[in-house]
Amino acid sequence: MSSNEIKKQIEVLTAELKQHNYNYYVLAMPTIADYDFDQKLKQLAELEKQHPEFADPDSPTQKVGGEVTKEFVTVRHRWPMLSLGNTYNAQELLDFDQRIRKAIGDNFEYVCELKFDGLSMSLTYENGQLARAVTRGDGVQGDDVTTNIRTIHTIPKKLNKVDYPELFEIRGEVFMHRKAFERLNNERIENGEVPYANPRNFASGTVKMQDSAEVAKRPLDCFLYGLYTDKTLFKTHWESLEALKKWGFNVNDHSRLCNNIDKVLEFINYWDTERFNLSYDIDGIVIKVNHYGQQQELGFTAKSPRWAISYKFKAERVETELLSVSYQVGRTGAVTPVANLQPVLLAGTTVKRATLHNANEIIRLDLHEGDSVYVEKGGEIIPKIISVNTEKRHQNAAPVAYITTCPACGTQLERKEGEAAFYCSNDEGCPPQIVGKMQHFINRKAMNIDGLGDETIETLYQKGLLRHISDIYLLHEHSDELKQMERFGEKSITNMLDGIEKSKQMPFERVLFGLGIRYVGATVAKKLALHFKNIDALSKATYDELIAAEEIGDRIALSLIEYFSGEVHQQEIQKLKDAGLQFAIEEKEITLTSHKLAGKTFIISGVFEKFSRDELKDIIEQNGGKILSSISAKLNYLVAGDNMGPAKLEKANKLNIPIISDEELMGMI
Repeated sequence: MSSNEIKKQIEVLTAELKQHNYNYYVLAMPTIADYDFDQKLKQLAELEKQHPEFADPDSPTQKVGGEVTKEFVTVRHRWPMLSLGNTYNAQELLDFDQRIRKAIGDNFEYVCELKFDGLSMSLTYENGQLARAVTRGDGVQGDDVTTNIRTIHTIPKKLNKVDYPELFEIRGEVFMHRKAFERLNNERIENGEVPYANPRNFASGTVKMQDSAEVAKRPLDCFLYGLYTDKTLFKTHWESLEALKKWGFNVNDHSRLCNNIDKVLEFINYWDTERFNLSYDIDGIVIKVNHYGQQQELGFTAKSPRWAISYKFKAERVETELLSVSYQVGRTGAVTPVANLQPVLLAGTTVKRATLHNANEIIRLDLHEGDSVYVEKGGEIIPKIISVNTEKRHQNAAPVAYITTCPACGTQLERKEGEAAFYCSNDEGCPPQIVGKMQHFINRKAMNIDGLGDETIETLYQKGLLRHISDIYLLHEHSDELKQMERFGEKSITNMLDGIEKSKQMPFERVLFGLGIRYVGATVAKKLALHFKNIDALSKATYDELIAAEEIGDRIALSLIEYFSGEVHQQEIQKLKDAGLQFAIEEKEITLTSHKLAGKTFIISGVFEKFSRDELKDIIEQNGGKILSSISAKLNYLVAGDNMGPAKLEKANKLNIPIISDEELMGMI
């Protein structure tokens, strides 16, 4: 290759790897397998070594991770959070072992630890109390996520009274167990939200949420494995792990002390198969020289320690035949392609289907009918097609063409700008959408109707007794028809009708969630109910009034406006009102503690350290003040916390509205 070609190749690889770093560390949405990323990184490192004149000073080979998000306070790490070099085979491990022996001789031990597939975290403890939690970030500085990390039960807020230093740092990995991931991801799918690809992404997305109350609802866990202090307290890493357990930290029990590389390889081989029996994901094994003095002697490269290495398991991958592509229509109208496969054993289970996500994925794979495909599970709960073996492609095989009409009702599919999924817009006439909406309405988080399950909804729809949500409240008029149906005994009919009647007492937020408005999950429904008080105010709200509500952004606001503009939806809401459902929250009586804020109007925006936004709202109202729904010339004060939306700030400045802190608000009363 010419010099220009080599330079161009380095530039392309650098840009590509920077983007992958950003996708992985910042967006928590990786678009490349770890193995493929490492191979590209290795290729770039080799090119830079041969042609240092073309190397980018900001090259991914010199950095640990991606950029720091702007949503949290940036904190510099006292001890840099370095990454580890990766290996994928036994020979590379043996080479690593030889380098160690050449440097320090044969008298040393290794500690082998499971490599958890989660989010790296640094915790600082002062006088036995958790003072700060910071993400890895770019390895030099990360995001302060202390408020969110405090919600994790396995992370001690205060330590047992034992002999620990006044100030120390401990490193670990925040993760989510697979069962919790499946449950929460299914809820996202039910709510019409984009599901996370794997538990690691869900854990990462959770840690970066603004509302710690929502974080607390998601079951995160954490294993700790690295102690950092100004003064060395122990001679070995193994001793420090034992001490951490005594101090009250959640240290994984599967670590092992190995006196040679053969024992290390035994440990790796054991966990290569046994990992599938764990309740959480691991993607490899971390191997460290045990003695701290020997670690110091071995030292560091620019981005990783020379005394430790990571052995990464290859995600289990099998080859099988694509039999066909079918399409599922969800409650929100999203049409998802699914690959039907020749059954094959993968990671201990027989796989017959694999997700194809959307039309873009079919194009990316260049999928053809009858293709031989590679299927991988790895960190994914649902198997996915990774690539195609084009050498086995039939000569006249036709490309898989994404359907243009709904497979259930024949309606022309639409794709909104900026979205990957195609949608069927016939929400009132498409059977899977109709049934899905009713099944969503009766579920536990919505109306929680006893005696009425998903199968019953399906049966009653097939019999013509249900077509809209409101028809559920007319079932008592069809008791004779119900009695003639199979598996509908008198007792089960009575229980069902009683459950339907009791559901009329469900609060407004549950009814709102049950309507199944796209992007309006249980939490968003609660925020909307608290802000707008009743369905009439919500249905008439303008775009500006909607985004003024807590945690309501552009996408949710537009979805609400679109929903309430539909005449069929308005008619349905009226029928539900007539049936006696709750479409307003019960206003609690406000007891005034003073009139110091009488005649003054406020909007609260951002995140506050000492108060929740609801607490500040109560304080304002209890002192005679009034909360407005949107910024206008009528507003007296904008109470601003951290991470307030830039649009609100700009509008307030434009109207010369005083912007005050929560402390200044408290000073007024």
